[in-house]
Amino acid sequence: MIKDTKELGDKFENLVEQYQAELKKMKAGRASAELVEGVQVDNFGAKTPLIHMATINILDAKTIEISPWNKDQIKEIQKAVSQSDLGLNPSEDGEAIRIIIPPMTEERRAEMVKQVKKKTEETRIKMRQFREEFWKMIQDQEKQGEISEDDKFKNKDDLQGLMDEYNKKIDDIEFRKEEDLMQV
Repeated sequence: MIKDTKELGDKFENLVEQYQAELKKMKAGRASAELVEGVQVDNFGAKTPLIHMATINILDAKTIEISPWNKDQIKEIQKAVSQSDLGLNPSEDGEAIRIIIPPMTEERRAEMVKQVKKKTEETRIKMRQFREEFWKMIQDQEKQGEISEDDKFKNKDDLQGLMDEYNKKIDDIEFRKEEDLMQV
């Protein structure tokens, strides 16, 4: 067994958690603070998550209200939300920013499913990179005489088993999210 299987499992688990957090931001026509809280705003030259600069309230199922703590930054926040890949059109009244979540069209749902697939592939790429790092480590252990060739191939099988387990988790999450997005 790989010496650091737990470490690799932890890395995979963190990737899955990050993946789920990204997908939670994608709501099918419903207002949610999670939708905008991670938007990066130019805050005096540094990119800062919106959640660190404002209070985000859900007024109703279709309306998000953003109340900046510093009213001078309202234009920057509005600009950041507009330029994000969320497809939202914020309006401001000098005190707060309001975002009306548009009804989901079939086209918008399909676009969101594409985004889910993109995020899924990004997560799989990171997992493959971790797998390659650990495979190289196993090969180095064999070259240095720390493990036998049989152990190397057993470790490779264990590594692939772990990879398969987490790929299945990602498949399940992706399937549920796509179902949620396509539901009218």
